[in-house]
Amino acid sequence: MLKAKFIDKGFRLLAVGLLMVFTLFFLAILTSMSWYVKPETFIKILLSDEVLFSVKLSILTASSSTALALSVAIPLAYVLSRVDFPGKSLVDALLDIPMVMPPISLGAALLIFFSTPYGEMIQTHFVRFVFEPAGLILAQFTAVIAFSIRMLKAAFDSVNPRYESAARTLGCTRTEAFLKVTLPLAKKSILAAVIVSWAKAIGEFGASVTLAGATRMRTETMPIAIFLSLSSADVERAVAIIFILLGIAISVLLLIRKIIGTEPIWR
Repeated sequence: MLKAKFIDKGFRLLAVGLLMVFTLFFLAILTSMSWYVKPETFIKILLSDEVLFSVKLSILTASSSTALALSVAIPLAYVLSRVDFPGKSLVDALLDIPMVMPPISLGAALLIFFSTPYGEMIQTHFVRFVFEPAGLILAQFTAVIAFSIRMLKAAFDSVNPRYESAARTLGCTRTEAFLKVTLPLAKKSILAAVIVSWAKAIGEFGASVTLAGATRMRTETMPIAIFLSLSSADVERAVAIIFILLGIAISVLLLIRKIIGTEPIWR
């Protein structure tokens, strides 16, 4: 008994110690960045045309790609949650590919696709994506869609199908039951999925820079602006943009905690 208590106490001390070390390590990283930029320089950089452009472009493209991802992910996640069909496991596995592929690989795959006759036809007759702002939206969409589907499927799985069956016995169609019963019951998880997908899109770099390029004041989102700043040894500008992204990340975490409490959103 005494040995068990000693082991239990030692484990707790080790866990608390590791937590403190990690917290101090993270604080040291944040503190080290603040040494590279003075407050007056920080404000001047934030108000510069290039940084304001990168912030606006990031918000615009992330909002657009998130809206597209959610419009596709909601019906797909519902089908995966409620419908059994031949090849479902294969489709389910294929949808996970964007989650396990490195973002730069996704961007390279998109770039290669648009060099094929089909891709060239799309660019010639519809929308140009390669080295264009539209490519940012497509790259972000590709990077977040699988993540959105997984979160939304978990949300729909948590809603008991009996509620939909009860609604259908009262005269609702399957679509009406989905819109009037399932969506309202899963609204907190859906809202959390929107916020997390948007945050993931706004921080996407690998696929975006590969497909859309890194052109100042054209395809320069905040992550790409950090890359360009570090490439030109402008550490102060990079740090300023990092703090903007950090502020967005903290805001996202606070919003999620307010919406769904401390429960994990990807159960």
